[in-house]
Amino acid sequence: MKKAAHLTRARQTAIFKALADPHRFELLLQIAKARCPLGCSQALASLPISAATLSHHIKELETAGLIDIRREGKFAYLSLRPGVLESVAASLQALESANCAGR
Repeated sequence: MKKAAHLTRARQTAIFKALADPHRFELLLQIAKARCPLGCSQALASLPISAATLSHHIKELETAGLIDIRREGKFAYLSLRPGVLESVAASLQALESANCAGR
């Protein structure tokens, strides 16, 4: 099991903001389903967006700390940053457990 990353409140906010866009969320799903680094050309082929827009979405996901980018020459490969999604899930779970159980 991967170790969950520590997420500050600011980082949590950046992650949720990044995931609020449907194309970025779809891109993240594609990266996760690939189970290995996903090539940008593969991602572009399955999303109805331009290369420039894909580049913008990749940068937003990277800035939020959700993905890593490995560059090999003119090619780029995307992968999930280990532990981040587990930390996001744990922070959401903590909200539920903080709720008053008596209601």
